[in-house]
Amino acid sequence: MPVFIGTFENKVDRKGRVSVPAPFRQSLATESFQGIVAFNSYRSSAIEACGIEFIERLNESVSEMALFSDEQDDLAATIFADSQQLPFDGDGRIMLPAKMVQHAGITERAAFVGKGPIFQIWHPEALDHYKAEARKRAKSQGLTLSLRPAGGGGR
Repeated sequence: MPVFIGTFENKVDRKGRVSVPAPFRQSLATESFQGIVAFNSYRSSAIEACGIEFIERLNESVSEMALFSDEQDDLAATIFADSQQLPFDGDGRIMLPAKMVQHAGITERAAFVGKGPIFQIWHPEALDHYKAEARKRAKSQGLTLSLRPAGGGGR
């Protein structure tokens, strides 16, 4: 599964096309769909993005929830109803849908930020603010992480 790291900022052209960072495209090179799957974040003013394999895994996770429960219905509607497959063009660009651009407040530039198995697309200034706040929260909560043993062993 692809892992997305780093932050990249790219120009958005008048038609709404933006180049997906080369390292992100390289991470997606072996996927069956050559592009990204994107949907509006329900937690922030950003666009969530991933490869097709990750969205299939999300589908499996949602499918394990109680069918027709409010939780299953809410997550399915939030994630899948507005998701769109955005194929790469010959130059590695995608066309950002107008509703997603509006949700994220993206104008002339878009910031791509890796978040492990997913990445997000932000208005650059909003991303700077979000990252600063996330660092403050992590520091104030004393967040830490245990490193899993190599080879995918147990916790």
